Amino acid sequence: MAVSEQLVKLNDRWVEQGLAGQILDQNHRSFGGVIDPENGIAWPNHHAGTPVWMAVWGAALVNPSSAYYHSEQVLERLEYAAQYMLAFQHDDGSISPGWTNFHSPPDTAFVVVGYSQLYLLLEQDDWSKSAPVASRILLFLKQTIPVMVTGGCHTPNHRWVLSAALSYLYRLFGDVRLLERAEQWLAEGIDITPDGEWTERSNGIYNAVSDVMFIHTARLLDKPELLEPVRANLEMMIYLIHPSGEIVTDYSGRQDFGQNFTLDSYMLSYYLMTIIDQNSQFAAMTGLAQQALQNTARPPSSANNPLVGMLLYPDEGEAVLATALPTHYRKMINLSFNRHQYIKQIAEVGYHQIQYSRPHLDFGAPVMRIRKGDTSITMMTETSSLLAIRYGQVRLLGLQIASYFGPGFVPMQSLTPTADGFTMTATYEKGYNSCVPEHELPDSAQATVSPWYLLPHQHRTATHTQTYQLEVRISELEHGFDLEIISNEPTDVMTQLSFVFDQQAMITAVDGQLEQITPESHLWSAGTVVVQQGNDMMELTGGCLQHTASSVREASYPRDCQTLLVNVMTPFVHRIGIRFLSGTDV
Repeated sequence: MAVSEQLVKLNDRWVEQGLAGQILDQNHRSFGGVIDPENGIAWPNHHAGTPVWMAVWGAALVNPSSAYYHSEQVLERLEYAAQYMLAFQHDDGSISPGWTNFHSPPDTAFVVVGYSQLYLLLEQDDWSKSAPVASRILLFLKQTIPVMVTGGCHTPNHRWVLSAALSYLYRLFGDVRLLERAEQWLAEGIDITPDGEWTERSNGIYNAVSDVMFIHTARLLDKPELLEPVRANLEMMIYLIHPSGEIVTDYSGRQDFGQNFTLDSYMLSYYLMTIIDQNSQFAAMTGLAQQALQNTARPPSSANNPLVGMLLYPDEGEAVLATALPTHYRKMINLSFNRHQYIKQIAEVGYHQIQYSRPHLDFGAPVMRIRKGDTSITMMTETSSLLAIRYGQVRLLGLQIASYFGPGFVPMQSLTPTADGFTMTATYEKGYNSCVPEHELPDSAQATVSPWYLLPHQHRTATHTQTYQLEVRISELEHGFDLEIISNEPTDVMTQLSFVFDQQAMITAVDGQLEQITPESHLWSAGTVVVQQGNDMMELTGGCLQHTASSVREASYPRDCQTLLVNVMTPFVHRIGIRFLSGTDV
């Protein structure tokens, strides 16, 4: 699979974009850095910072197909940027990326992975004029060794970024401490389900991060077994793409939740795994990812730049012919993964919280994907939405259930196939805490001031515990779905169903009743509504207004969408109909 002409031209456009944003005032504190247009500041990070543009410039400088091959102007700018990176490297070897992390080992590791590839690319080209800038890059990398061999992480994927960075530094410097530290991270075990889902359930961002970092580490440490989780995730992602090319992000555990992402960040992983496995479907996914990359506003992360990776690891074998990707399928993810077995073991491990992070207890929760040509359906558990549907251009971004029992959105906990569809259930308990037994009270309880937070709350017993149950029965029809939503106990629990649609959708009450309560939301009290985008239409039945609350506490609805609200009270058995209409049906 040769580097495409389109990718080279795209990189050349980025070269110009980066040159235009570089600070050339030698009296400026950030001389040589490239400004992030979102905030007007130059940063040393891998995502929107100066290393991003250094990778772009490096890929152009060494590529004979580029208009900037061995360009002395670009080389000079790369030199300025390398000076900037050294100036903004802290004494401990780390960088601060410009957001919440400061003196950050994992963000430094991201830079190390990209910077190491850039160094190797320049070294591989062996252009004598690039030697001075290559030496500055190598110096920066050498100065990261102390923070890399001692530094920690925040999130699950950070461990694999650190492992890859340590592996690159070990290749460059041969310091055995780097190898030992990489092995320490790898010894924690791999956090992926048999169906290929990483802990953070982040199809838009962090799956791709973990994938490419394991590929780097597997290559550098000669550990081909580390490619197994990558294969699993890349196989899974084939079934998590909408007809538009967007990635399913409706249940992400990270900041890509509900946002628009494409396959561009997966391109290097699919490209490299196509070569390794000679996998024709991976070749097709590489093509989709490259198409997506053409439409991105700015270059990818310096640690995951596909052109750099393709130049550094060229495909020298026979081209793998891409096969057609599935457009009609039913794929259940994590159905047989016994996540509750793992959750029960938390008490045995003994921790109560993870400092600076969270446990991601939704790891391995079941997800159902159905694709019927231009119709794309996702059913999901352990997130605020249970159902999302894309029918042509109509996008039901989420069906949510919120109640005052929690209060807030009710994540479904189980997803089970039935004879005619699926059943989803959720059971939650909530009660009250008794007084602390006298013999467990601390001395502070007898003092003039007894702070609440000094009381041993773990010794309180529960009283008057109530159980809330919710069941959703989904019947699959040829042209839509019927939903039966059931909740009986406790009685008099105000509940609200929310149907979240795209801002551009046209929502019309056919024989129904809609009352606008905010610029973005309507109470749907009865009858039928039709939602239309372009020539595609979705019909909904089942409006209801058993109470008039406009929202449920701790359940907030997006401002850039249109939301239909259905209000019911327990006990209820409420039916919703969803039908896909052609232009002649209305």
